[in-house]
Amino acid sequence: MVSPKEVINELIVDVFNQILSIESDVLKERGVKLSMTEVHVLEAIKNTEDPTMGNVANKLRITMGTLTTSVNVLVKKEYVNRYRDEKDRRKVYLELNDQAKEVLAIHDEFHEEMVSSLLKDLNLEKDKILLKSLENISNYFKQRY
Repeated sequence: MVSPKEVINELIVDVFNQILSIESDVLKERGVKLSMTEVHVLEAIKNTEDPTMGNVANKLRITMGTLTTSVNVLVKKEYVNRYRDEKDRRKVYLELNDQAKEVLAIHDEFHEEMVSSLLKDLNLEKDKILLKSLENISNYFKQRY
């Protein structure tokens, strides 16, 4: 007999992998020529209040070196602009250009469609336990990692 722990692990891994795969395919179909890693770097820049290299790397939970590699590619592809703070030259800021904003609009549209399709089959009033469970899983990952 399969334990609940094994089932939960398999479901989480399967859902995660499916979302990434489907997301990648849909974005490519809609003309996005970036990897999912690059799209997620753009999203992190957008969602970071003070988008310095350090803050974006922290948001993504990656090293500055890893972020530098991704940003170099995005600058070369003309999705991101990089500039230094005039008062503190050690701070490097990241800025999205219009092309990046178009990609993120497509990305956001995909997420909206995905969540809407999930919600159409749920009755949120009756599925409070499911919502609480998803919230608990999210909180666990945020606190643990």
